[in-house]
Amino acid sequence: MPVTLDSRLDAELGGKTATAMERAFGIRTVGELLSHYPRRYAKHGELTPIDSLIVDEQVTIVAQVRSASERRMQNRRGSLLEVVITDGNGNLTLTFFNQSWRLKDLRPGRRGTFSGKVGVYRGHQQLAHPDYELFDDEESAVMTAQAYATTPIPLYPATSTVASWQISTIVGHALDLLGPLDDPLPQGLRETEHLLDFRTALERVHRPESEDQVPDAIRTLRWHEALILQTALLQQRGLVRALSAIPRPAGALRDRFDAALPFSLTPDQESVGQAIATDLVGPWPMNRLVQGEVGSGKTLVALRAMLQVAESGGQAALIAPTEVLAGQHLRSLTRMLGPNLAPELMPTLLTGQMGAAERRKAALRVASGQSLIVVGTHALLSAKTTFADLALVVVDEQHRFGVEQRETLRAKGTSPHALVLTATPIPRTVAMTVFGDLDVSTIRTMPAGRAGIETFVAPVAERPGWFDRVWARAAEEVEKGHQVFVVCPAIDVDPAGGAEAEAEVEAEPADAPDDVETRRTRWGVVQVAALLAEHPLFARLRVAVLHGRMPADEKDAIMRAFAAGDIDVLVATTVIEVGVDVPNASTMIILDADRFGVSQLHQLRGRVGRGGVPGLCLLVTEAEPGSSARSRVEAVASTLDGFTLAEVDLELRGEGNVLGAAQSGARSSLRLLRVVTDADLIARAREEGERILADDPALIRHPGLADAIDRRLDREERAALGKN
Repeated sequence: MPVTLDSRLDAELGGKTATAMERAFGIRTVGELLSHYPRRYAKHGELTPIDSLIVDEQVTIVAQVRSASERRMQNRRGSLLEVVITDGNGNLTLTFFNQSWRLKDLRPGRRGTFSGKVGVYRGHQQLAHPDYELFDDEESAVMTAQAYATTPIPLYPATSTVASWQISTIVGHALDLLGPLDDPLPQGLRETEHLLDFRTALERVHRPESEDQVPDAIRTLRWHEALILQTALLQQRGLVRALSAIPRPAGALRDRFDAALPFSLTPDQESVGQAIATDLVGPWPMNRLVQGEVGSGKTLVALRAMLQVAESGGQAALIAPTEVLAGQHLRSLTRMLGPNLAPELMPTLLTGQMGAAERRKAALRVASGQSLIVVGTHALLSAKTTFADLALVVVDEQHRFGVEQRETLRAKGTSPHALVLTATPIPRTVAMTVFGDLDVSTIRTMPAGRAGIETFVAPVAERPGWFDRVWARAAEEVEKGHQVFVVCPAIDVDPAGGAEAEAEVEAEPADAPDDVETRRTRWGVVQVAALLAEHPLFARLRVAVLHGRMPADEKDAIMRAFAAGDIDVLVATTVIEVGVDVPNASTMIILDADRFGVSQLHQLRGRVGRGGVPGLCLLVTEAEPGSSARSRVEAVASTLDGFTLAEVDLELRGEGNVLGAAQSGARSSLRLLRVVTDADLIARAREEGERILADDPALIRHPGLADAIDRRLDREERAALGKN
């Protein structure tokens, strides 16, 4: 029976190999193995005379064995095989540890090709554990050597237990056993785009005969990835639209709310609000993502949607990632509704921190339908929390919730509408790739009356005096009656260079240069609190600390005190990134700013300048000018446009970090596709997916594509995609 892409590795390549690949990479099938693509290619090396070898170069030599001898090693167990080869002009030593069996091959007089990296031992050049191929036919020897020297060597993502050369061998066996393949790409598309057939693309990406075979193979497999992902997302959108929803037309409640507003909606709030209003009376459940800057008015747009469903007795549930933010949302919604509408809708808070009696009362108001607006945290997901008529689910900062949690809340209603809010601007290509099954709306225009924010980089390594000026500036703002945030990348810093980092801190980019990775974190909350306790300008100022290791009730009390103006300076980790709204906070000081990503710096900056008070953001860094770390910091200082910064972030860091947990699982993350460089390809693949599904919704005439989608998204991942 021929091997297929769905065949299990243990059945085809043996249990030992299968176990190693599953433990190292989560790979269980032949298809998953062949989707483990090389990360780059090396050469065996051009044919090189021995007398012109350069240390550390990869070389291939045609030579003859001159002598071979084995000896026991003095300082370690085992034996050392030393082989001297010559090309007539020079001699070179080959060394092999504990491989005496090679003596029967490497006899004096045998000729062949020897390939490896040139090293030095005791002043003499050598090749340690080189690859070699011996031959008998002298005439074909040089031709064989030349072909061998120019054949690319695939280098795979590897681990300490499974080396790249072992993966190459396993892949080769799988390709030799593989039977016929159905192509995921329609023939017409392959012809139009000049793409390879599936089998040829796999052969050339894993076993290229020359360098020029690789680019077409990679381009073809990128098309596979783009079409499979986009078609799967479009299928999911189709499934949602196959559900029926109860129409929720707008009425007097929303009209009364709009009439009482003391300001006009921004153009973007108007247009996004209209799109949502249309969705709520449509035949299928709304599935919309609204992105906008901190303070752009997303909550107002969501409240108008809540009022629209409340008109017919429908309830709206807003789930927030923290108790602090849930409480803020409740106060904000109640304030916006005003004394006339709030009693009718009875906004109710439901969190795990509430006392038992208070929580029972809140749960009863929700279950009876008395409360039409419910705000909460994970407590909303409890089996004890039931709704009378859940019509709208609003998810705030959706990246902080797992898909299972979101689905649990949606399952408490009958095909409820879903509105996802995010203050993290998403580049177009990322939205298309990750949230392709949602309708995406954007609020760019900011409400009038905001004083704005000025941002400055403080490069204290080059200008040490600026560090003192940062604290003087903070004290000046407090003298004016304002408040100050100081954000650190860690809770406590070990003088030796380690740091007890906050769980929420964004990791360094995977491709961060050495000057970022090796420079230790200087400032933690503990160190800054100690510094300010001794600083003469802060002697009379009220300073408090906040971090994720503190008890929830203590964190809540400190945030409330800061919001009430009882604290002048709050020294914190990124626990305040999504936190309480403090219009009086004018200044954000971020220490070791190069330790944060672009989007996180932008989110932290958004904590100030929220009212009529002008905002000031100081990015303190010791990163070297021209380094990747410094570029991130300077990018944030250069613009307040989060959408521009999202594109910069994508360019600087790569989509691996930007996409983060939005992908549903390891095997469905991007492999060859790159959302920056392949933006046009992704868009064309989406159009092709729409065309295919319009003509063949069940993919009956496209079995290769249907099978590829099933392989790429297993049952759990497809379910996760449906809950996204």
